[in-house]
Amino acid sequence: MEEKKVTWLELFYDLLFVAAVATATHALLHVEKGHIHPEYLLKFALMFIPIWWSWTGQTLFINRFGQDLLHQRIFMILQMLFVLIMTSSLSVDFDQYYLPFLIGYIGLRALTAIQYLVVQNFEEGNRKKVALFLGTRFWIGIIISFLSIFFDSWIRYAVLYIGIFVDILVPVLGRKYLEKAPTNIAHLLERFGLLTLILFGESVVSTLFVLQPQNGNWNSISFSIISFILIISMWWQYFDNLEKKVNKSIQSTGQTIIYGHLFILMSLSMIAASIKLMFLHEVYYFFILYFVFISVLLYFIATTLVFHQYRYEQHRLKIYHLGLFLGILAAFFVINLIMVVPNIVIMGELTVFFIIYAKLTTT
Repeated sequence: MEEKKVTWLELFYDLLFVAAVATATHALLHVEKGHIHPEYLLKFALMFIPIWWSWTGQTLFINRFGQDLLHQRIFMILQMLFVLIMTSSLSVDFDQYYLPFLIGYIGLRALTAIQYLVVQNFEEGNRKKVALFLGTRFWIGIIISFLSIFFDSWIRYAVLYIGIFVDILVPVLGRKYLEKAPTNIAHLLERFGLLTLILFGESVVSTLFVLQPQNGNWNSISFSIISFILIISMWWQYFDNLEKKVNKSIQSTGQTIIYGHLFILMSLSMIAASIKLMFLHEVYYFFILYFVFISVLLYFIATTLVFHQYRYEQHRLKIYHLGLFLGILAAFFVINLIMVVPNIVIMGELTVFFIIYAKLTTT
């Protein structure tokens, strides 16, 4: 497949999502009586999914049909304006900022759908059919979400997210069309890799928080060093697999990469929040224990599934590797349930897990 390079405008586009991701992650820092209230866990997911899908939708258009042309640049610049509107309206107080959020999200998705309809005029054969299919079907979810403006209370949000999930399912339901015009896997992995790097940055920011001058004691220094080694181990495992173990010449719809990264990115935000919460000791021991181990398990399962399908045959992991990794996590979790340990010890255990995970999956 023809090589496709990431443009500077795409990188600029990514930067606008940094604030959106940080805002969604901040919902996980709302601690009440020693735990994160389920309401905020739900709001984190409800904010994160539209952010991920808005970015993913435009990225997939560029992957298949993007060219560095004037009219496509204008479409992306217009989208950036809607990104700013959506980001500025992200809040745990959904009711107060609902209208600007809806305008931002609908504007983003409508512009992407319009781009498909525009580009289908210049394409032929299967590529034309794919552009026409996506350019028409995406309007179903967009219109459903827009109709939420006519409702109040919880019905408004139900209609909004029904539309979002219909939108997300369009590529899955149209897989037979998309297979005839496969994605550029190398470009797709690079784009998701760059977004993942932003999320790793969130974890580094959480580590820097621990090293604030007023916290400059050996406890904070030790905690941040262990946290940094954990983040580096995760980075090493993810990007070494991306560079060395994945067959980028495979032709597919890339849906494992697309939907798998939702859980990779969400889990990275959860791990970033966990680092800060564990240092602050604002949450109950057993709550943070469950929260951080669930976050790590989610990250492990998602990265395993995403990379396994695209690994070179000789580099694919065996079933006993899966058993080993799950066994290590389970052993640490059970030990911590039986015996209360300092949070720095939990961070050390997770660091050991990710070092082993990185070592066995990249050599």
